[in-house]
Amino acid sequence: MRSVRLLPAALGLATALALTTTACGPTGTPAADKPAGGTSSSAPATGDDGAALAQDLADKLQKHGVDLEKWKDGEWKNWDRETWLREAEDFVNPVIEGLWDPERMKTAQSPDQTIAPQAGAGGTDPTPRPVRAQREKTPYHRNAAPVGKIFFDSPQGHMVCSGTVVKDPRRPGKSNLVWTAGHCVHAGRKGGWFRNITFVPAYNDLGKSASALRDARPQEIAPYGQYWADWAVTSNDWIQRGGTQQAWPYDYAVLHVKPERGRKSLEETVGVALPVDFSAPAPARAGTVGAWGYPQAAPYNGLIMHKCLDRATRMTTAPATPTMYRIGCTMTAGSSGGGWFRVMANGTTALVSNTSIGPSGGNGWLAGPQLGRGAKDAHDMVSKKFAR
Repeated sequence: MRSVRLLPAALGLATALALTTTACGPTGTPAADKPAGGTSSSAPATGDDGAALAQDLADKLQKHGVDLEKWKDGEWKNWDRETWLREAEDFVNPVIEGLWDPERMKTAQSPDQTIAPQAGAGGTDPTPRPVRAQREKTPYHRNAAPVGKIFFDSPQGHMVCSGTVVKDPRRPGKSNLVWTAGHCVHAGRKGGWFRNITFVPAYNDLGKSASALRDARPQEIAPYGQYWADWAVTSNDWIQRGGTQQAWPYDYAVLHVKPERGRKSLEETVGVALPVDFSAPAPARAGTVGAWGYPQAAPYNGLIMHKCLDRATRMTTAPATPTMYRIGCTMTAGSSGGGWFRVMANGTTALVSNTSIGPSGGNGWLAGPQLGRGAKDAHDMVSKKFAR
């Protein structure tokens, strides 16, 4: 694992977002739902050592009739709805060291979250023109270090999304928080929490092809190693209605992670984390935003980090639901969960959304939730649990 100073990553994002793009639309409405995540009282959080939290995970598994060692030995492959851990307090994700080796990572597929927007829905602007996704400059650790890939297991097999290292207000300089989409951690109304969730910042750091990766050193594939989620929070709306038109504006999640090996925090290791702006303006006033991620579905292969820059417009997925951000972008599934960034008035680059959905039957745009009170509550919930 390399240790480098990565301030240029944030500067690179800010410089890219200064580009001029297309026109924008009218004002939207911020989301304000309630979060749902682990709230167990069986053991307190203990910061970096995690001993009590590890016991908490074992206790939760035992409550559902599963021994921790049996879980690590393959019981996690049981997706029977009767035993699939669904409720907020049921999240468990014990580290299984060595599970996500390079070969397993390469077989991971992308969850296909596509919709057909309602024609003429109120609060929806005309479809933006497609913006061709650009490859991020390599090495990624010098240009977009906070961005990485999230790997997880679902009933469909090994899966992949994108995520972003974000700041923790209660652990300045030592954040272990990752922002992503709700559908990257929980199956919504169809099931429960996904399993073996791990985050790899700056995955495939040098942007190598599939053939070149066969001989790549481990630090080229995972330059900072792997960080396993030991806590996750998403919205109640996603848990109860995830996968329906009504739930997409609440499709966000916050992970607390810990290193598979070592004790150093994610932010210390990567060298940078982005603030989250929960008061970002509605699309009409948001200006240029950029979406970063690892698109997996054709014509992409999930190995290369890409980005799109465009002016935000409005999109509404169902009546009486909050307006989402939408931009033109040719990135496909696999970029889900990737952060959307915006340069604030003070010149700071902040996360303002995450990739949630794209069009069915093709590509050309992406949409993500506005992060209002519910998203802030989710962020605070995780931060408070691990405060020291």
